[in-house]
Order: sequence, then structure tokens, then C-alpha cells
Amino acid sequence: MTQEPSATIVIAIEIGEAALADRLAAILAGVPGLRLAAPGEPADAALVAGRERTLDPEVALTPRELDVLALLAEGASNKAIARTLAISVHTVKFHVASLFDKLDAEGRTEAVTQAARLGAIKF
Repeated sequence: MTQEPSATIVIAIEIGEAALADRLAAILAGVPGLRLAAPGEPADAALVAGRERTLDPEVALTPRELDVLALLAEGASNKAIARTLAISVHTVKFHVASLFDKLDAEGRTEAVTQAARLGAIKF
């Protein structure tokens, strides 16, 4: 029984940092069945670098606090945040309290509003 060769998957890469894009392109170039799209060519899949989170340097939030903050902005409960991040509800409460302290907020809505003002989250 003869096996037909699989179709080539065309991948487009859009990454702002040229060195990273070049490294990734070099790695993907050696993968059988993949081909990088030429500029403007339609692709089967795209690799796009996510937007970096920017924050006022005076407010130093940890990566986990930023994760919790993003879920707070979506209106998630402590229990839902815990489930999503695979942490305990107690740990979520700790992060929320830390966010309130760092953002000088008295509640979830105020924390999200202040974080948006400072550039920690974008809508």
C-alpha cells in the first residue's frame, strides 16, 4: 500500500522582534511538511506575537498578578480564577488583596479601572 505525501502546511510569522522571528523561521524551515509563507501569501496558520503588557514602572505587578487582573477584568469570581489558573481560592484572594494594595483600590472595579489607567490591561 502506497502512502500519499501529506500536503504542505503554509505558516505565516508576524513577530516584531526580528532576531526572534529569524530564529523561529530557521527552526521551522527544517520541519518536514511545513513551509513559511512569502509576504502577502495566504497561509494555513499564522504565528503572531502577542501584545506585551506594559505598565507604569512605579506599579510592579507580578506575571501571576497580571493573570489574575485580566480575569478580574472579565468579571471572573475567585473560584473561577482559581480553576482557570489551577491555584487555590486562598491564593487568588492573596493576589487580589495584593492588587488592591498595589493599585490603591478598594474593590474589583476600582482595581480594574486603575490598572487600565496605568496601562496594565487594555480593553
